[in-house]
Amino acid sequence: MFLRLAISKDKEGIIKLAEQGQIIEKPMDLIRDPYVLEFLKIPEPYHLSETELETRLIDHLQHFLLELGKGFAFIGRQYRITLGNRPHYVDLVFCHRILKCFVIIDLKKEEAGYEDVGQMNMYLGYFENEENTPGDNPPIGIVLAKEKDDLLVQYAMHNISSQLFVSKYQLYLPDRQTLQDRLTALLQNSGE
Repeated sequence: MFLRLAISKDKEGIIKLAEQGQIIEKPMDLIRDPYVLEFLKIPEPYHLSETELETRLIDHLQHFLLELGKGFAFIGRQYRITLGNRPHYVDLVFCHRILKCFVIIDLKKEEAGYEDVGQMNMYLGYFENEENTPGDNPPIGIVLAKEKDDLLVQYAMHNISSQLFVSKYQLYLPDRQTLQDRLTALLQNSGE
């Protein structure tokens, strides 16, 4: 909890989660920022392609499902969809059994760009129109990138009504001293 509290922007949400457990009622309830992929044990420097990152996540699927949270079921990787006679491949597809919807993850080894938001929105449209069955809720899309520019993401998602999120991942938690400094600053700020 202390690790999550120190790196999270939603301190009150983390404390509530620790007290009540994870309650999933809407798509935002299952999104984390950042996701911590320390279980991959990727050596420094971190020069992996998106395919190598995806392969490591699949190799450690149990740990990745735990990091994603409660209710996820794995559907496939490099999930082929065809639009206009052209194949496209969705990196990772999950089903969320509580929200009754697909969760689509697109991995980015660097910073998420506006084109990644557009691509994910296309995937969401396809899944909603072609893959959903009666009773399914609209799909959720997560662009999972090493970095993100909040302002770029805000403008790239302007007027997009899809359930699309851009989150960061980090390969390791901060070292002990950095974590302690963040926790001390957090406690000082909450006391003011």
